[in-house]
Amino acid sequence: MKKEIYVLLSNIRSLHNVGSIFRTSDGARVKKLFLCGQTGYPPREDITKTAIGAEEVVPWEYWIDAKECMAMLNKKSVQLVALEQTKKSIDYRKFKPEYPICLVLGHEIDGVEQGILDLCDAAIEIPMHGKKQSLNVSVAFGIAIYELMG
Repeated sequence: MKKEIYVLLSNIRSLHNVGSIFRTSDGARVKKLFLCGQTGYPPREDITKTAIGAEEVVPWEYWIDAKECMAMLNKKSVQLVALEQTKKSIDYRKFKPEYPICLVLGHEIDGVEQGILDLCDAAIEIPMHGKKQSLNVSVAFGIAIYELMG
C-alpha cells in the first residue's frame, strides 16, 4: 500500500530549491505539493531547470496563506510534521509517522515560522555534527521524505 504523503513549502525563496523538491517529490511519489506564501510556483524557468519536468507530473496547489492550507489538511486528519530544529523536535529516524502525513518545510534561513510550528503535530530534525547546524532545504527534504516512505 502506498503511503499518503503531502508536502507543504512555506516561503521557500529559491526557485532552484522548489524545483529540486518537485523532482524529489516525483521520485518519492508525493501525493501533492502545497506551495505557500512567497514560495515560487510553476511555470518558472528556474523551477523547470532543476525539476526537469517533474513540475508537470507532481500535483501541486498554490496557497497564499500556509495556515489556511494547514487547517484544510487538519480537517482531513492529515498529520502535520515540521522538518525543523526545535526544543521539542525528535530525530527523524525515531519518528513514528501516522498517515496521511504532510511534511512542512520553511524558509531557507529562518526555517519554519513559529505560527506554523504551533499548528504542527510534531517536529522532526536531522542530527548535525559539523559547524553548520542545518542542511540545504532540498537536501534535508530528500533525506526526510525517503525515511517517511519507509
